[in-house]
Amino acid sequence: MKKPLKVVWSREDDMRGGFYRPMNFHRAKIGLDSKKQLVAWDHHVVGQSLMKGTPFEAMMVKNGIEGAIVEGIQGTAYDLKNFRVQQTRVDTPMTTSWWRSVGNTHTAYVMETAIDELAVMGGHDPLEFRRKLLKKSPRHIAVLDLLKKETGWGHQKPESGKAWGLAIHESFQSVVAHVAEVSMVNGLPKVHRVWSAAHVGCVVNPDGVASQIEGGIVYALSHLYQQIQVKDGKIVQGNFDTYPVARMNETPRVTVALVKSDEHPTGIGEPGVPPLGPAVANAVFRLTGKRLRKLPFSEGLKA
Repeated sequence: MKKPLKVVWSREDDMRGGFYRPMNFHRAKIGLDSKKQLVAWDHHVVGQSLMKGTPFEAMMVKNGIEGAIVEGIQGTAYDLKNFRVQQTRVDTPMTTSWWRSVGNTHTAYVMETAIDELAVMGGHDPLEFRRKLLKKSPRHIAVLDLLKKETGWGHQKPESGKAWGLAIHESFQSVVAHVAEVSMVNGLPKVHRVWSAAHVGCVVNPDGVASQIEGGIVYALSHLYQQIQVKDGKIVQGNFDTYPVARMNETPRVTVALVKSDEHPTGIGEPGVPPLGPAVANAVFRLTGKRLRKLPFSEGLKA
């Protein structure tokens, strides 16, 4: 008599035998004029493919450019003159797959930390600097205006020992922005609070949208401290003692505000993730004067 056989991997088997978020390296050459106004942006991404060998490769890779790798840069809402995006694929034996928000996980981080750095260099308010560059996108402007109202940006200030960092990003047709309130504890950033504003079109279930954004924030918070390492061809990390996730006592207080709109509903399962990393990194800069150009933060703070 034939019987079903149940096979269950251990956590260690699963973590060491799966598919991993691709490694990517960004180089952005940004030109400013004598008045520190942005005049050129040349952005090159080098990294592993998500689509190679999958049924999506023919559809997602065009002229050597893989849309899932450069999304969030290509087609940005920022009004950038003399703007170019390039991509170079580097193949490795590592098996790759998408992480929540796919390519936006790394493109948002680089774009939003770079934009913040440009604002500081020019002596501009980070929110108003973004607002100027996003003037052609009413949806982005609405999100920034709502976030400014919710946080009191420009009027309110964080407590002593804490700093605010801002980031905004569009993914899956939704625009989400976060302001993260951060302090440094034992050499690492601690996120105390996150204010979030989002434009997701017509909101059918506000609580559902808020819970997705909250979940995305906590999910993104975890990856800022996690990394997968390879030694002698094997994955080092095997469980949550070496690959930590954010625990309840580590999660920030989160408030979510939604732009009122009659436009068609847009995606919300993933857009809460991308802005969190750069928002925290921008706050860390205000606390330490150090730009975090490498993830996870534990590695970036060493660099």
